[in-house]
Amino acid sequence: MTASGLRPSEDLDVLIVGAGLSGVGAAWHLQDKSPGRSFAILEARADLGGTWDLFRYPGIRSDSDMYTFGYNFRPWVDGKVFADGPAIRNYVRATADESGITERIQFRTRVTAVNWDTQSARWTITAQHGDETQIWRARFLMLCSGYYRYEAGYLPDFPGMETFRGDIIHPQLWSEDYDYAGKKVVIIGSGATAVTLVPAMAETAAHVTMLQRSPSYIAARPSRDGLADFLQKMLPTRLAYTLTRVRNVLTGMFFFNLARWRPDMVRKGVLKEIRKELGDDFDVETHFSPPYDPWDQRFCLAPDGDFFAALRSGKASMATDHVERFDETGIVLKSGEHLDADLIIPATGLSMQIGGGMEIAVDGAVINPPDHVTYRGMMLSGIPNAVIAFGYTNASWTLKIDLTCERVCRMLNHMAATGTDYAVPEAPADLATQDLLDFSSGYVQRALPSLPRQGTVAPWKTYQNYVMDMITIRYGRLEDGHIRFGVAGDRARLAEPEAVAAAAE
Repeated sequence: MTASGLRPSEDLDVLIVGAGLSGVGAAWHLQDKSPGRSFAILEARADLGGTWDLFRYPGIRSDSDMYTFGYNFRPWVDGKVFADGPAIRNYVRATADESGITERIQFRTRVTAVNWDTQSARWTITAQHGDETQIWRARFLMLCSGYYRYEAGYLPDFPGMETFRGDIIHPQLWSEDYDYAGKKVVIIGSGATAVTLVPAMAETAAHVTMLQRSPSYIAARPSRDGLADFLQKMLPTRLAYTLTRVRNVLTGMFFFNLARWRPDMVRKGVLKEIRKELGDDFDVETHFSPPYDPWDQRFCLAPDGDFFAALRSGKASMATDHVERFDETGIVLKSGEHLDADLIIPATGLSMQIGGGMEIAVDGAVINPPDHVTYRGMMLSGIPNAVIAFGYTNASWTLKIDLTCERVCRMLNHMAATGTDYAVPEAPADLATQDLLDFSSGYVQRALPSLPRQGTVAPWKTYQNYVMDMITIRYGRLEDGHIRFGVAGDRARLAEPEAVAAAAE
């Protein structure tokens, strides 16, 4: 159904792609800080929620605390520090419903291509709504479709997969009606998904084995925040939420920087806590001592130590080894050990992509993302009036999204006040560039060749620092010498993509 009161031919002020956490947040900020702007949200799925509507595997939850993962404008009052998927989905839905945003969403509509026209200073958006091809037009485009491919996650081609007589289910394709009770389960992976699945499935499965090629850093955290609960009782809800949020932001930044400054000290501290959880007889060095430094990849969190409790109970176990091959009854490891399985879950990661995989063009010329540089972690050089919602890798996703949306509203208001039609970041021809993400995770490393670049200096460098971004994005000058505001008909130069590509070599 088309969004209430809208038609695909309308000339919108803003078109938002994606009705997940980012897209609903973007719409809220538009209504609050740029009131009167016409907008619509196109969502490929049948419901809102994005990631939290897609993923339905056992135990699905946030791996960031909800006091920073929640919106800055809507207090999280559920009480759980790490909320489950349904609770987060309800939080997003309530935000959309209460703000009148839901009626601005057209579901089952996949954007396939967008093209910026300099003469009219408009985006033309091509979308598929069932069997109907729709054409939308908008002044500004917000891509809030996340950073990974929804259709399927990453699945390595393990030898012998076709011979396995049990079930193989990627977490991204999990069906809630699948019954694994009494089954022997092997989960391949060591990231947040695997750490979530193990304790959730160990409750009813015959046994769960987590098979990892290399370990991850895992830390136990309380599922309730004592200070937050106390503040909620003593203070108004919004003030209590804000204070907890500030405390958690600063604490997270402290531990991230400590890990970068003193990685050996943090590593020893993490392993010490794990030994307390599992006892001296458990081989902590083999199963919990990664070959990389803390925060070279995201930390995995175990609410109330549930992951370690599953291991202590004997209902779950770990194997640190490489897959030699699948066979009829399970997995043969390179060490020669055999893991019996009725169900194998390859929690092997995501497949990253920009803008939901749509084709992006400027004046008919299709862009190649690696030829462009990110501006303040939210726009791409040479691409006018377009923002990509991309959160933090070392902190809660939503912290950066809120700041990005605030900046968009400031830009829209500035253009209205100055009579300009577009804003385009223009990178210096001699700008040195580097990989977009400084993360060693497999899903990041696989995607880097297809992602935009970042510069080595501000505002082209993405610092992954909330306080710095809050100062520069929320309060910094809009006309900062790196972004050009113009009127329809001006030629929006494509920011020397050849120079950017040369700098990356």
